[in-house]
This record gives sequence, C-alpha cells and structure tokens, in this order.
Amino acid sequence: MKSIVLRFKSDGTEVLPLNENNTMKSVNLWFLLFFPIFIQGQIKTPFELSNGDQTPTYAQIIRWWTAMDQASAMVTMRATGMSDSGFPLHLITVNSEGDFNYETIHRKHKTVILVNNGIHPGEPDGIDATMLLVRDIASHKVALPSNVVLAIIPVYNIGGCLDRSQDYRVDQNGPEEFGFRGNAQNLDLNRDFIKCDSREARSFTEIFHLTDPDIFIDNHVSDGADYQHVMTLIATQHSKLGGIMGRYLHDTMEPAIYASMKDKGLDLIPYVNTFNDKPEQGWSQFMDWPRFGSGYAALWSTFSFIPEAHMLKPYAIRINATYELLKSFIEYAGIHGVEIKQVRAKTRKAELTQNEFPLYWKNDRSQSSVRLFKGFESGLKPSEVSGLPRLYYDRKKPYEKNIPFYDYYIPSNIISRPRAYIIPQGWWKVLDLLKLNKVKMQHLPKDTTITVEVYHIDDYKSLNRPYEMHHVNSQVRTILSTQALKFRKGDIYIPMNQMANRFLMEVLEPTAPDSYFAWNFFDSILGQKEGYSDYAFEDIAADYLKSHQDIRDTLIRKSAEDTAFAKSADQQLEWVYDHSPWLESAYKKYPVYRVR
Repeated sequence: MKSIVLRFKSDGTEVLPLNENNTMKSVNLWFLLFFPIFIQGQIKTPFELSNGDQTPTYAQIIRWWTAMDQASAMVTMRATGMSDSGFPLHLITVNSEGDFNYETIHRKHKTVILVNNGIHPGEPDGIDATMLLVRDIASHKVALPSNVVLAIIPVYNIGGCLDRSQDYRVDQNGPEEFGFRGNAQNLDLNRDFIKCDSREARSFTEIFHLTDPDIFIDNHVSDGADYQHVMTLIATQHSKLGGIMGRYLHDTMEPAIYASMKDKGLDLIPYVNTFNDKPEQGWSQFMDWPRFGSGYAALWSTFSFIPEAHMLKPYAIRINATYELLKSFIEYAGIHGVEIKQVRAKTRKAELTQNEFPLYWKNDRSQSSVRLFKGFESGLKPSEVSGLPRLYYDRKKPYEKNIPFYDYYIPSNIISRPRAYIIPQGWWKVLDLLKLNKVKMQHLPKDTTITVEVYHIDDYKSLNRPYEMHHVNSQVRTILSTQALKFRKGDIYIPMNQMANRFLMEVLEPTAPDSYFAWNFFDSILGQKEGYSDYAFEDIAADYLKSHQDIRDTLIRKSAEDTAFAKSADQQLEWVYDHSPWLESAYKKYPVYRVR
C-alpha cells in the first residue's frame, strides 16, 4: 500500500509542497482498487473525531490536506504565494483525471469551481465542509463529474486562523474554538480584493487568474436576524453583472441551485440583509461591490456566490448545509458546464467592444421577486441590561410568509469606454496592481505629445475615520477637459480592447465606488505642494488683476455675493492664486488620462 508520509520543514510547521510539477500522479493499480475503502475509513477530520464540535487548527488543516495529497491520485496541494502571517497560501486541486495543470484543464474546457475558505476564520464552516466533501469524492462516495475541476483554498486568512479563542463571535453557536476575523495585519480580507493591502489578496489574485474559475464560492457564516433557514446565499447582483450573464444567473442558474437544496430539505433564502428590523417586511439584495470577493470575481465574468450559514444553528447542522450546497454547485456545473462557459465567453466578447459601463447601481424598490421566508415572530421587550425596549425573536412562534425580495438595481454613473488609458510611470503602486491582474500594457517608446481627456477632481468626501487602513473617498465629482499633454518614454499605455476592460473601468474611473482613487492611491494630488507668502504675493496679485480684468470682475462679483468672503483678505488672496497660472497644474489633476 502507498504510505502516507507527512513532510515538514525544520521548524516543524510548514508542509513542503508535493507534486511540484503538477502533472499526472502515478500510483499502482492495487492501491487504486482498495484506496476508496482505506481513505473513507482512515482519513478522518478533526470535525468528525470531535463529534462535530471542533474545527481544525492551521497545522491540522495542512497535515490533513497533505495526507489527502499523498493518498489520492485525484488530489494535489501546492503552495502558491505568501500570506501576512509568514505561511504560504495553498491551492488544492481535485480532478478525477488526475491532471493538475491549469493550462491543460482550460484547453480541455473543464468547468472550474474555485472555493475559498476561512476568509473569516471565526466562520470555519467551509474549512470543514470542504475537507469532508473532498474526502468523500476521493473515496467515490460523492461523484465529481469528469468535466468539473475543484480548486480550493483550504484556509485563506491564516493569521486569523492561528489566533484562536472561545470568545470570538460571541453570538455564534459553535464550534468550541475558532479563529479571529482580522488577519496578521488586522485587516478584514473580505474588503481587500481591490486595494490588495495584504499578501493574501495578492496571492489570491494570482490564484484567481491561474484557475480562471467559472464559478467562485466564498464560504461564510451570517450575522443578523434569527429565522428557521440553515443556509442563506448571496449571489452576485444580477443587474450589476448585466447582459446575458446576469440574466442566466437570475433566471436559470440561481433558481436551479435553490431547487436542488429544496430537494435536500434545506430551503435556501437570499442572505437576510436586514439588521434590527423585521425581516418579514422583506429586504434588498446585498450589493457586492468589487471590494468583496464575489464582486471582484464578477469583474472577470465569473459566476460568484457567498454562502452564509446561519450563525445560531448548531455547528454540525451548518456543516451539513455547506457540504450539500457545494454538492449542488458541483452537480449543476457537471450538467450545465458547456452553457456556463458559453455564457462567460459571450460576455467577455461583448465587453471587448462595450461602449458604456455603469459604475454605480441603486436599488429599485418598484421591482421585487417573491420568496417564501421561514421566520420567527419578532417583537420588543424590556432589556435586562438597559431597561429599554430590545428586539427579540420567539422560536416558539415560527411562521412562513411570502416576502418581497428587492433584487433589481438601476444602473447609474454610466461612463464611456476610452480607446486607452495612459498612466505616468511614477504611479508604480497602481501599475503593480494592474500587472498582478494580468492587464495588458505597453511602454511608450519615446517622449510624445498626445491629446487626452483629463479629469480634475472638483469635490469629494473622505471618511473621518480609517476604514481598513484607508480614508475612503466617495461622492466624487470631476470636471473633464481635453488637453494635449507631454508624456515621457516609459509611461504606460493601456489599450481598452482586452479581457480586463470591465476591471479597468471599475478601478481607473475616479467616480467608481471601489476605484483606486476611492482607495486613496492618488491622494497625493489632493494636496498643494507649492504656495506663497502673503506679503510678497499681495503685490504680484494686484499686478495680475490689473492685467486680467475678467478675473478682477469675477472677484468683485463673488465678494458681492459672499459676505464672509468679502470680509476675508486671506480667502480673496487665495482665490486669486487659484485662478492664476501660478497654481500648480498637478493639483487635483487625476493622473490617469483617457485616450479617445
């Protein structure tokens, strides 16, 4: 029999990558015949060994997957990039044909499902459910269709997984001990997919583009209201996804997943996107902006979902629901893999020439779908803490009610696609993120003057408190002008006829909610670097007004209309400076230029 050997580095913690060439595994025929019985009986998970009360530590996770890698010809594990914790992210690939090379996987038109686990290690359901599922696939208890390949990140937030306690997520029903929401930098990785402040996000980006998943699943556990449903689901918002892909998701794929779960006795409900309110009144669909995993994946024409098991259900029940939901996705992909790929291909082809891209969406309360919600009656009673009214749910009073689910959004902030963008080479942090996302770019071969559209930031709001290491800019208003600008040899020209078109629009247009401008990558343009000494500039300003009557007239009108301005010598002097050629051209000039 093939032995199962766990190999570690000298520190005793990190498993050495196995099967580094990612080629077909070779095992003897005798082992293949008797392996299913062996693996089902011998490779147990910590969850099973604890009767459903425990989730594995990081070391246990890696040891277990190493055993699966060595035991199964269908499973391989490899390190794919670093995390902030100092440990590598691992990528598990499960393929019934034993082929783990993604170039050949894509050439064979396999349907790839990428599963991300433990982005919030206090929500470990996906970690355990995926271990159980792959063990059952490897032992032939569960069938993996020959046209489906599973790509799995066994635990994403390793730093949070290492920081275990019984006291995190105080209102969650099990397991006994689990990890922390923040990573080794105390970042919420579920807000980091665009800004990539963490090594995890950078490694994930490489994994994502390597696997190019048709379906992305990011496993979570919910917060919020109490109800009877064990599992809720966030699907990428279909109006935002748009086109043939949005329609297919909303009208075909999502209903099929709901029907599959219903057949298993696990009625799904959309993520109950309401807090401290009565869910029986209905709710709007969660909007997955690109900062979230599903929103990021949608920019690359990937069907994306966030399962949210209900936090108040016992852990073993939640694991079963997560397990069955993953099976439903696998079963659907096995049957409909061809059409999934066709829809993605048509979407990508359309985006190559799409002229306009909406960058914001507003919930449409005039449209809704009807969902059967199984809840508990809610009400108010005096709090034993404050004595004031508090919300509670009465589990002795269950109900079933058709509720409105507001899952339609109206596009707004529609921006036309330029022929190309130009970014000066000095903005290397942004350029590095574009390279990470496989954006096609080229260097200008020589100094040249090009007529471009130029944004000036007219107004914006910035958060007073930091949010995930940033003071996010929002409510951005711009003024667009056309100018002939000089660019240097080596500046970056980004053609807009590539698969990254939608991603580029969402990150480079400054008014997009998760643009690089929103995430402060260009904040240095918002502060002036040059200035003046009041006493010296007074005489210069006076001479300037004498020779520019139009500026003087405007100053006089503004003083007549604004009493505070009229009484302030400093404001008037600054106004003259701001309307003079001495105001630096870089001030509020957005350094991403549009070629028309």
